Amino acid sequence: MFWRVDWNASERQKRKMNDYLALARRDPPLSAAAIVAIVGALTIAAVYYVQYVMLLAPCPLCLEQRVAFYVSVPLAALLWLGANQRVSHGASRKVLTLGFIVILGFMLWNTGLSVYHAGVEWKFWPGPTDCSGPINNIGSVGNLMNQLQRISLVRCDEAAIRIFGISLSGYDVLVSLFLAAVAAWGAKAAWARPDENA
Repeated sequence: MFWRVDWNASERQKRKMNDYLALARRDPPLSAAAIVAIVGALTIAAVYYVQYVMLLAPCPLCLEQRVAFYVSVPLAALLWLGANQRVSHGASRKVLTLGFIVILGFMLWNTGLSVYHAGVEWKFWPGPTDCSGPINNIGSVGNLMNQLQRISLVRCDEAAIRIFGISLSGYDVLVSLFLAAVAAWGAKAAWARPDENA
């Protein structure tokens, strides 16, 4: 009796996954926008959890890596609304394509920034002087005060946390690449969609 319940649950899971895949095939721009919005929002929620619950302050490069998500998540939410073909006044295919291209650009830029940050953490190359490396040539007392106001106390060349040996900037490379691929899929599908608003 117990094993029978497990098989039924497994069959329900398969049907549910097939429903998601059918939705993605039926309306790829809608699915792409939803994926970018949801995964991006979950990513921002995760970094806020690390910052405010685990009390691990972000470095300047970490804060800069968030910019792509601050642009892409709201834009993807707007595309999600505009891509819905059931709405009589949805966005045109040109607007959808342009929106996905903007997300693609930001996510590719963020991928490069994340690779740079991960390389700084692994000491492959030097990082920004205001958050990594030694403080040399302090100079006069006035210069010391200026440098203390300018220098970040959170270092860019030390990972605050590693999960399975990968820092958060390493995971950001993976998430940003994934979202860039989804945005490219959405742009291609939006461009191929017949424009009903023309």
